[in-house]
Amino acid sequence: MRGHFISVEGGEGSGKSTQLKLLTAAFEKSGLPFVATREPGGVPSAERIRAMLVSGDGDAWGHLGETLLFQAARAEHIEKLINPALAAGKTIICDRFLDSTIVYQGIAKGLGAEYIKNMHHLFFGNFMPDLTIILDIEPEKGLARAGSRNDGENRFEGLDIEFHQRIRHGFLDIAKCEPQRCVVLDAGQDVAKLHAQIIVVVREHLGVSFA
Repeated sequence: MRGHFISVEGGEGSGKSTQLKLLTAAFEKSGLPFVATREPGGVPSAERIRAMLVSGDGDAWGHLGETLLFQAARAEHIEKLINPALAAGKTIICDRFLDSTIVYQGIAKGLGAEYIKNMHHLFFGNFMPDLTIILDIEPEKGLARAGSRNDGENRFEGLDIEFHQRIRHGFLDIAKCEPQRCVVLDAGQDVAKLHAQIIVVVREHLGVSFA
């Protein structure tokens, strides 16, 4: 029986890391088979690409070159981790996927959302998450949160506020166009309350039975 594919999306400082840890802990506590992963990355070859993409200057790469690196990382990720895990009946819990590429490179950096979608379709067909949870927060609040991190992965945080506004609106537009797949949640609320909402969303959309 094929597993489920969950992606979690959001702008900088939306609290994805915290909520992903809580969600994977819920799966583990319930004895449910899952794999927690991230994009770019997830497998050693894609993690090497990640190291080039998430650090350094925000404009270090040309927009097309940057996008092709994300696609290369995704190809490795899908082939070596995601597809085998889904075939084994495991739930994939992924920190970012295609929607981030659409929003960051397609919308915020101007390549065009349809351009990114067409590229994805060419490489990966109709492969998409079964459920995408979008953690929404005002960019100013998110960047203030992100500024307290010290993980070295701050390449996009230094870009101007208009860039981050485009990121937010891009995610919300995707959710509006694909309500059957996407659920938007308020990332500014209490951590425990947000986690409880995520559990309800996963249970209702995918039929997952948590302990």
